[in-house]
Amino acid sequence: MENYDTKGKVLKKAVIWKDLYFYRKSDVLYQLTVDFCHRFLPVHGDRTVDQMVQAARSGKQNIVEGSEDGQTSSEMEIKLPNVARGSLQELRSDYQDYLNTHHLKTWEKDNPRQQRLRDFCSKHNDYSDYEPLLGKINDEEMANLALTLCHQTDKMMCAYITKLEERFVKEGGIKERMYAARTGYRKEQDTYMKALEAENLRLKEENEKLKKQIEEILGST
Repeated sequence: MENYDTKGKVLKKAVIWKDLYFYRKSDVLYQLTVDFCHRFLPVHGDRTVDQMVQAARSGKQNIVEGSEDGQTSSEMEIKLPNVARGSLQELRSDYQDYLNTHHLKTWEKDNPRQQRLRDFCSKHNDYSDYEPLLGKINDEEMANLALTLCHQTDKMMCAYITKLEERFVKEGGIKERMYAARTGYRKEQDTYMKALEAENLRLKEENEKLKKQIEEILGST
């Protein structure tokens, strides 16, 4: 967020969404959810599968769209990550429902397994870090993994959105930046013209002095 340089510019520097940790975690959630549904939910006749996969996909895609649209629209830059949060909260609810309806445990924060899981998720952001593990864990473990990722991703996105809102208050949207850029340009032109006028006046005065000196020299000969 701190690498933006908007001075004199209308469009903000594009955010590289692939580098955002919470985007990478959301991509893990999407691929993990596809695998979870394939392994533990009916292939046909259960709308939960479509809902979970769509919620996971919406989470990561709205992060991408928010980053892309953010160059020209501060409103969409803030709105779409919030939409992504809503989708991932829906996904979190689906995983929680699965644990409840299948009489499985939700690991509490003081559970040593949950502590280890939370530590692992905080240090790993890419699906390649998780893929070797997924085939070895059961549905309870996988659902708790997803819940942990949902929580950490949401927390990171909340911090990101807060920064976007703070920057909007300070810099405004594209209309404000257009006005600031145009006003700044005019001020620069005014300053430049005043400098030219001052230089022109100085040259005239110097020219008059030289003319007098020449007249004095010619008058003495």
